[in-house]
Amino acid sequence: MEAERETGVRGVKSAARTVELLELLASRQNRPARLRELSDALGAPRSSVYALIRTLVEHGWVRADASGTQYSIGIRALLAGTTYLDTDPYLRIVQPLITDLSAELDETIHYGRLDRGDIVYLATKESSKYIRPFSRVGRRLPAFSTSMGKSLLAERLEAGIDEHVPEEVTPLTPNTLVERADLIADLELTRERGYAIDNEENYAGVTCFGFALRYSTPPTDAISCSVPISGLTEARREEIIDAMQRTRLAIERMAPVDLAATADLTAGH
Repeated sequence: MEAERETGVRGVKSAARTVELLELLASRQNRPARLRELSDALGAPRSSVYALIRTLVEHGWVRADASGTQYSIGIRALLAGTTYLDTDPYLRIVQPLITDLSAELDETIHYGRLDRGDIVYLATKESSKYIRPFSRVGRRLPAFSTSMGKSLLAERLEAGIDEHVPEEVTPLTPNTLVERADLIADLELTRERGYAIDNEENYAGVTCFGFALRYSTPPTDAISCSVPISGLTEARREEIIDAMQRTRLAIERMAPVDLAATADLTAGH
C-alpha cells in the first residue's frame, strides 16, 4: 500500500502474494512448511495459496517433498540469487579485499547490504580458527543488532530510522539494545567514532566492528569483523580497527561512486 501511494501505481495482489510466499519460505531456511502454516502466515485462503504453490512448484521456485505436503524454497531462487551476486558491481571489488583482510587478521570478515530492516550477507571470509560448516551468503539479521546494520543506521539518523527498525525490538541476546533511546545514543556514538560495535548483541561471546561503505548516498553496504571476546585485548582491537579502516578506504576508492558520495570522500567524511 505504501508503494502504491508513493508511485501512484496499483499493486497486483497475486504478484505481491507470490513475493510474500517466496520470502516466507526463504526466511524459514531449512524448515519446510505445510500448507496450513503458509496460509495462516499469509492470512490467505488455503485454496488460493495451494494454487499458487502448485504453480511455483511447476516452475521450480518452490520444492515439494516426496509426500507433496511440505514445501521449501526451490532451485530457481538460487539461480536468481546467483545472478544477482554475479552482476553486482561492488561485490567483485569487495571480495578480494576482504579475502586479503581475513588472511591478514585471521578473523571472519563480512560484507552486507541493508534491505529494509535487515542486513543481508553478500560475502563472508571465515577465519581459519573457527570455520563454520555453512555459508552465510543470503542470510539476514536485524540491522539494529548488527555492527554492519548499525553503521548504516548511523548514517540515516537525520532522515530517521523508523523504516529500518521495528517499533518493538525482539532481543537476540541479553545485550541487544531494545530501547529506542539506547539505540539512538549508540548510533550517535557510532557516527562520532566512525564505526559501529556489536557488543554481543547477536551472539554471546562475539563482538563485531562494522564500517559503512560510503560509495553511495546514503550508504547501503558495510563490512564487519567478527571476533570472539575471549582474548580481545586493547592492542588487538586497535589492530583490527586500523586494518578495517584501511580496507574500507581501499574499497571506497575503487568502487564506482555517485557525485554526492565522491564529495563526502573528498571532504574526508
